Amino acid sequence: MSVPASEAAKRLLPGAELCVHCGFCLQACPTYLALDDENDSPRGRIVLMKALADGSISTTDTAALEHLDRCLGCRACETACPSGVPYGQMLESTRERLAPERPLPLIARTILWTFARQWSLLVAMAGARLLRATGIAKLLSNLPGSAGFGMAMLHSTRRSAHPQPWTPRVGGERGTVATLDGCVMEGLFSDVNRATERTLSENGYRVQHASGQRCCGALHAHAGDATTARELARTNIVAFEQSGAEFVAVNSAGCGSMLKEYGHLLQDDAAWRDRAVAFSAKVRDVSELLAVAGPLQGAAIGKRVTYDAPCHLMHGQRILNPPLAVLGAIEGLHLVPLNDCEQCCGSAGIYNLIEPDVSDRVLAPKLANIEATHAQIVATGNPGCLMQIGAGLARSGSDIVARHPIELLDASYGRRARNGQPT
Repeated sequence: MSVPASEAAKRLLPGAELCVHCGFCLQACPTYLALDDENDSPRGRIVLMKALADGSISTTDTAALEHLDRCLGCRACETACPSGVPYGQMLESTRERLAPERPLPLIARTILWTFARQWSLLVAMAGARLLRATGIAKLLSNLPGSAGFGMAMLHSTRRSAHPQPWTPRVGGERGTVATLDGCVMEGLFSDVNRATERTLSENGYRVQHASGQRCCGALHAHAGDATTARELARTNIVAFEQSGAEFVAVNSAGCGSMLKEYGHLLQDDAAWRDRAVAFSAKVRDVSELLAVAGPLQGAAIGKRVTYDAPCHLMHGQRILNPPLAVLGAIEGLHLVPLNDCEQCCGSAGIYNLIEPDVSDRVLAPKLANIEATHAQIVATGNPGCLMQIGAGLARSGSDIVARHPIELLDASYGRRARNGQPT
């Protein structure tokens, strides 16, 4: 007896039946706003995903698949949805089923292969730092097209001056924290990782390292390579279990969202499911931990700042106020509201490299809104967003720079320490 098409769709896409096509997701979707096509909206894509699941659309239908490819996976639709449709999980499930029949573009396969192997990742990051240090990235950043934008992204990770050293107090009363190094964070934003360690310690946490940790697997899961994502998840679970830490601190919104969903990723693996759920329960964005601690007040840094909310922090993890608490701990900070701060910047992992045209169209209004604030710094807590926005601002000739909120708090604490001010 054959299974009805609707039942097949339910089985392959749990939660799809929750969508009532109300349309609340439309104005939240960056690709719908940029392209004005119902097929490039969440509810349009849900129709396509259901049709692929029940077989009414072929997996070789390039027109249908193109609309799914163009989804950023920002999950803003989940925040807007009154029915609780798990759109992000449905998209990843669909991409996983399509992956064997439909290979990713070469650049995507190369990046995923590199990030899945520690030795190749180290080589790639060393090469990227060399391009940055020699000025080649800056020299090539004005080239047209995605090549020039990629170089601009790399150049945007450069810091004109490293943080002046200061010594935090030895924390511990708030518990032990193992920090996620992250691939791009440790490779290109190591100063942010060190700032994360200092600010956590200053706010009462004992910071330790989890040896053996790897890439979080977010890029692989989003692209449909769930097998590799699960392998990386198991490795990370073991590494952080062995650290014995009470919390896992993450300063990359995309990585944090992935780590918090290891329970879902490994839900069909009886040997790992419970361990994954227990691990995810320990994961915190660094701003969450600091907000619980206060955080302690820092000195003034004399900057006009606006805050852009990373999609996987606001929509994936539903975290909004803690980053503002981090910035609020900086004495006298002039924090300027950013219009449509909840809208995606167009980075979305490797999306800007494989869908550059749509990515540019999504980024354009973001840059215009940032410029309208007349801020000196735009703060955002995700490496992809830092690079995407930083590159866009630089290529437009703007003087505004993109920085992680933790960089600003760390600078504030450093200034307080050098001035001999009490905590």
